[in-house]
Amino acid sequence: MPRTKESLFLNILYDSDFRELYLAYIAGVSSFGLLPRATLEIPGGERRLDRILSLIRSCAYSLHDLSRVELDPHPPKTPRFNMPFELGLAVSWQKLKRAKHTWFVFEAVPRQAEKSLSDLSGTDIYIHDGNVRGMFRQLCNAFVRLGQPTTRDMEEIYLRLADLLPLLLKQTGSDSPFEARIFRDLVVAARRSRDVKISGADRAEFRDVTRAFRPSGGGRGARATVFNLYLLALTLSYVVPSNPLKKKST
Repeated sequence: MPRTKESLFLNILYDSDFRELYLAYIAGVSSFGLLPRATLEIPGGERRLDRILSLIRSCAYSLHDLSRVELDPHPPKTPRFNMPFELGLAVSWQKLKRAKHTWFVFEAVPRQAEKSLSDLSGTDIYIHDGNVRGMFRQLCNAFVRLGQPTTRDMEEIYLRLADLLPLLLKQTGSDSPFEARIFRDLVVAARRSRDVKISGADRAEFRDVTRAFRPSGGGRGARATVFNLYLLALTLSYVVPSNPLKKKST
């Protein structure tokens, strides 16, 4: 897998309670001009560990969120070790191969990472307090050497992704945002919307369109066609058109 200086390996948890931070990471990382990559992209038929290593090696940066290293409540109760394990892979790649790879550790609670993983003592831990604004603040601190977007810029992209996600879920027939195709489309939308400004009125109209695309009787096929065109325009250019379902006044 070719290495690119603008790629970032995103090592985070995939569950419903992490949904807002998942969108925030995609929005925030993209606002710096970086390309988020994740294990969601790994095909199921390939040896997973080899693909993870290849993905890490292809990225100039990696970001590891350890805020959800906890016991999974579903039986059998087991700790979530994927995030610290993948952090170890990134550190090994950077140290042993002397690779030009920069890794960052994010957490929600101060001193928690140092307690659960004492080998991190002396490492800067970025505490995001478990919320979106804290995440954006700490991304600015971590990537201070890169061109700085404002937290408002990040929030704008985040709101666009939050508006777009229900359409993507409907388009794919999925109940989860943690799938390869949806991740890819969210990244595309985030990167292409970096420099596009959408007014509050446009966003409200977008939500009206989202609510309009509900399964109904005879007009279902026509609505699906309009939906596909609307989603395509939104994802590729992020120019919000007029509400295609709004009747013109006579």
